Amino acid sequence: MKQSIIGYHQDEFGDWVAELKCGHYQHIRHNPPWINREWVITEKGRNSKLGEKLFCKKCVENAPKDSK
Repeated sequence: MKQSIIGYHQDEFGDWVAELKCGHYQHIRHNPPWINREWVITEKGRNSKLGEKLFCKKCVENAPKDSK
């Protein structure tokens, strides 16, 4: 199920995490050559993706909402 990105925060290791409309969180790493998401690196890039949808495996699994 796809859910909209509504915000971001960093985890304890400094990796970026997308906050989804459904209440779940999903890491959004830029880790070339395996994962190429340069937009994660800058605030402008992250803001440009607000409202875009990511597949949420936790919704499919009926998982409880995440908390910071």
